[in-house]
Amino acid sequence: MTRQKSSRLTDLELEVMHVVWQLGRGTVRQVYEVILERRQIAYTTVMTMMNILEEKEYLCRSKQGRAYVYEPIHPKTEVISSMVDDFVSRVFDGSARPLVAGLVKEKRLSKRDLEEIARMIEEADGT
Repeated sequence: MTRQKSSRLTDLELEVMHVVWQLGRGTVRQVYEVILERRQIAYTTVMTMMNILEEKEYLCRSKQGRAYVYEPIHPKTEVISSMVDDFVSRVFDGSARPLVAGLVKEKRLSKRDLEEIARMIEEADGT
């Protein structure tokens, strides 16, 4: 999934996407109420973000009764994978090694995380 610079998700757009992924589909009101449980936000801000996400082709909407229902176009794993690829390309010149080294050095990976990464490396080597 190749995205242009203008289609990168802002922090607020990503927060909205997490809620839509969690719900599976939802109206602006439903997304607004979930975010409102965490922090103050204006209904119109959520509506604007969801319209922008539709323009960026992260969400699609369909009319149901008087409201629009929004659904994610891409699965969460696909979008996050694309964001990680973009981050590694921009920050680490395409090499994930400095990112992983930094996570290990700063002790941001638990023993369980490290074991899971080792398992994934073994699986990748076997293919």
